[in-house]
Formats: sequence, structure tokens, C-alpha cells
Amino acid sequence: MLVVYYSAMTTLQADLAQNTRDSKQESTTSILSLIITGIVMLSIVLLIRTYIAKPFIVSGVSMYPTFDSWHYLIIDEYTYNFAREPQRGEVIVFHYPGDTKRYYIKRVIGLPGDTVTIKGGVVTINNSLTLDEPYILDKKKKYDDAQMTLSDDEYYVLGDNRKESADSRYWGALKREHIVGRALVRLFPLTEIDILPGKVQY
Repeated sequence: MLVVYYSAMTTLQADLAQNTRDSKQESTTSILSLIITGIVMLSIVLLIRTYIAKPFIVSGVSMYPTFDSWHYLIIDEYTYNFAREPQRGEVIVFHYPGDTKRYYIKRVIGLPGDTVTIKGGVVTINNSLTLDEPYILDKKKKYDDAQMTLSDDEYYVLGDNRKESADSRYWGALKREHIVGRALVRLFPLTEIDILPGKVQY
């Protein structure tokens, strides 16, 4: 009987030891699985934020009435990174050339190679295309005249609220490398939700 009892106890201890090892192994596997899942999810989020889309909150009135402070946008980075270049009339977000840690939102007016002329509040491209700008509230207000010819990697950007906008008229042309993406979706305010907000075709 003692032999049988001892044998049974030995078997029970072995089973308990094996169960403990299995439990530790499962716990280790579970932790590793969670870590790997976390790394993958973080990588996906960073990839999306870097190359696909990112949120943006408007601050200031330089694009009023098209956009106002606290308008919440989703910026499409994919199109300019992988599909095509910015187009005239699109609203873009970019790193301000004077301080690349800051983001600005403006409208693309001039494309690479264009000559942009502003006279008496009227914008003309290459002395042939006069822009009809329905987004400007008070067209009777005049602002400084300007003219600039753009290089192959430069864009001319203006705020819709010309009297309250620091744009290419003051700090010059915008280099392509500073452009982040275009305004894809407006999510707030809820009464103004739309896709490609502010985009126009001249």
C-alpha cells in the first residue's frame, strides 16, 4: 500500500508540475501575443498618420467663411504622396515655411511654373486665366497688389479671408516638400459635414 500511495503521490506531483509549466508557458505566450499585437497596431496607426490621413483642427479666420476656428478636418495625405500633385482650387494643409513645426491651411492658387498676378483684388494666372472666387465674402475690399513666377517645385497659396491671411503674398512661394495633404472631410461642426470641403474648379 505504501508503494502504491507513494507512486500515486509522485504521479500527482508530476501532473501538478506539468500543469504549472503549461500554465506559465501559456501565460508567456499570451503576453508575447499581446506585445506583438500592440506593436502591429501601433505600426499601422503610425503608417496611416504618416502616409494616409491625419486629423486637423482649424485655428484662426484666415480661411473664413470656408473654414472657421474649431472646424475638425481629416487630411488626405495619400493622394499627394502616391497618386498626383496638388491642383488649383484645392484646400491644403502644410508646414509653414517660417516655422515647420506649425501647420497652415490655405487654398492652392498658383501651380509650378505659373505667373500669379494680383491687381485690384483680382487674381490672374499667366495673364490669361482670371479666377472667379465665390468664397470671398466682400469683394469690394482691396488688398495689396502682387506678382510672382513660380519654380518647378513651388505653389502659390492664399487664404480665402484675404484681409486676415498671412500667405504667399507675404512670405513667398510654398515649396512642394512642405505640403502635407488636402482637406478630405469636415467632421465638425455637424451642420457642415462634407467631403472635399472648400474645393473649387476655376
